[in-house]
Amino acid sequence: MNLIIDVGNTRIKLAVFSGNKLLQKYSCAPNEVLDSLKIISKSYPEIQHCIMASVGTIPKAASEFLDTHFTVLTLSSETNVPFNNGYGSPHTLGVDRIALASAAATSFAANNVLVIDAGSCITYDFISEENTYLGGAISPGIGMRYKAVHTFTANLPLLEPTLPIAKSGSDTNTSIHSGVLQGVLFEIEGYINMYREKYPDLTVILTGGDAHFLRDSLKSDIFANSNFLLEGLNFILEHNKH
Repeated sequence: MNLIIDVGNTRIKLAVFSGNKLLQKYSCAPNEVLDSLKIISKSYPEIQHCIMASVGTIPKAASEFLDTHFTVLTLSSETNVPFNNGYGSPHTLGVDRIALASAAATSFAANNVLVIDAGSCITYDFISEENTYLGGAISPGIGMRYKAVHTFTANLPLLEPTLPIAKSGSDTNTSIHSGVLQGVLFEIEGYINMYREKYPDLTVILTGGDAHFLRDSLKSDIFANSNFLLEGLNFILEHNKH
């Protein structure tokens, strides 16, 4: 039984896996993570192994609790992963993208896979059917685009994403919504089409916190999986047990 920890910039996600089956997942603020870890440890005493991927900071007390109760693998560019890393600067590849590539390589072996993670940034990661990671792209996420429209202008408001996505705005607010969200959709469809020109059999995975805003509006065939990063971390942990 495994404990998976994804430390983000503002929230920490925790998940419990038995083999490849997700049993439970949690999301908490950094100041709540120690209490969550205690609850998980009590509820699942069979957990022995843990993997942690961090782009944020985990409190010292929580880190000490992990080291005391589990065998912890901290994901880095040096970690053994289930794919060949063909990135031009492998030591700079983010742990989130490593986890997503691992999920693609394991769940869709011998396939050409494009993983789109719609989070704070929108990342595009491509893994070839030869199991080689070949990089991708990073662009501003939905929230970042809304903030940019407001921050770098004098009079435009700061809005929150809304559904349904308007194709054309009839006032300032709906024009911003259309510009941001339709712009993201056009970008994603453009990347999918670009890869499909070279790889017609392309498999596309959509994940990330903003995937629900985009999933039903995309014209391309995709697999939506909100747990893809957590699954990738679990695959890496299993891969390193052997």
